[in-house]
Amino acid sequence: MGDEVERIEGAVDDEAGRICADLIRFDTTNRGEGVARPERPAAEYVAGLLDEAGVEAKIVESAPGRASVLARIAGTDPSHPAFLIHGHLDVVPADAADWAVPPFSGEVRGGCVWGRGAVDMKGSLAMTLAVVRRRLREGRRTRGDLVLAFLADEECTGEYGSRYVVREHREVFEGCTEAISESGGFSVQTGGTRIYPIATGERGTMWMKLTARGTAGHGSKPAPDNAVAEIAHAVSRIAAHEWPVRLTPGVRALLDGLADALGTTIDHDRLDAEAERLGRAGHLFAGTVRNSANPTRLDAGYKVNVVPGTATAQVDGRYLPGTGEEFLAVVDRLLGPKVTREFINHEEAPAADPAGPTFAALADALRSEDPLARPVPYVMAGGTDAKSFHRVGITSFGFAPLLLGPDLDYFGMFHGIDERVPLDALAFGTRVLDQFLSTR
Repeated sequence: MGDEVERIEGAVDDEAGRICADLIRFDTTNRGEGVARPERPAAEYVAGLLDEAGVEAKIVESAPGRASVLARIAGTDPSHPAFLIHGHLDVVPADAADWAVPPFSGEVRGGCVWGRGAVDMKGSLAMTLAVVRRRLREGRRTRGDLVLAFLADEECTGEYGSRYVVREHREVFEGCTEAISESGGFSVQTGGTRIYPIATGERGTMWMKLTARGTAGHGSKPAPDNAVAEIAHAVSRIAAHEWPVRLTPGVRALLDGLADALGTTIDHDRLDAEAERLGRAGHLFAGTVRNSANPTRLDAGYKVNVVPGTATAQVDGRYLPGTGEEFLAVVDRLLGPKVTREFINHEEAPAADPAGPTFAALADALRSEDPLARPVPYVMAGGTDAKSFHRVGITSFGFAPLLLGPDLDYFGMFHGIDERVPLDALAFGTRVLDQFLSTR
């Protein structure tokens, strides 16, 4: 086994590592609500790499500087379905004071590329660019057209990125019914078993703004109709609510796959305890067995001795497929009659087929580079640009393959500090993607 792992982790793909480091050096921080550094410089870099490989890439802007890159590479068989690879150029904020290295340095240290976006998701973009450039240098094309989308604004609503391109540039995606993108295909080591979760779905999104209205007045007087108190009580009720377990088909498939891979049984009646028992493997389902609603922001007032007339809060709501109406009914009950809600962002919960040929091809590609791989279907707790493509009939699988050491907390680096990706993992992922694209 040790010899096998050493062979798998051997060669380093310099091109993927170099591209990853270069992309990290573009500060594409997205703070949400339209406050973002422009993705345009990173988009121009990506378009330049594609141009070097003979690909005609188009940079499209939804607003000044908010740029995405689209490309369509002709396949060898015009009658074969096109296939999409999509990913995002923007990243969440990073406070340099918290990091061991400057977060936009792209520094290579200890065999890893460090920086904001190494995991989410400039490392994945680097693998895609490296494999596409290599295949074109070698004269190898997919059977159907290969469509590439490097997108702005995924770390907010996608309004400046994926939503814009599916609305304004729909022709680029003509004939695409399936895609791959982020948040799947990475190894999770549990004992002597390497599990590779391939994302086949994600929870739906309901980001909500809550508003309480009362009577404004002097802070020294009785205030029975206090908007701040009303919003605080509502937020407290939401935060304290215990959402029941709801096992969807996608999560059941994951539980069955984990039980088989690990040679154990998983008690569906005590899944919280089972998630803790299974460690990192348990993390794969801990956040997807129930709906959730997390208060994330409060706004009210402007002066200590003034009772404001309104108070607002924001809540990040996530719901499992088929539970949207139940979710909203519970939220409305918890809010009570004096608090209203409106959507900041509302997206359905997309799903892909874990029993279909594309999942099988993704699993085979992993096993071709890691014979010990145990691929399983996986439902993401969060959301991706897959939701926008789902709107136009394109089903996405989460597949950014990486072979990781057992000590690397991959989950903890999503939006965390000291984000980094091993160079040999990027090399592994590039080879896996190459194997998969040979089936398209």
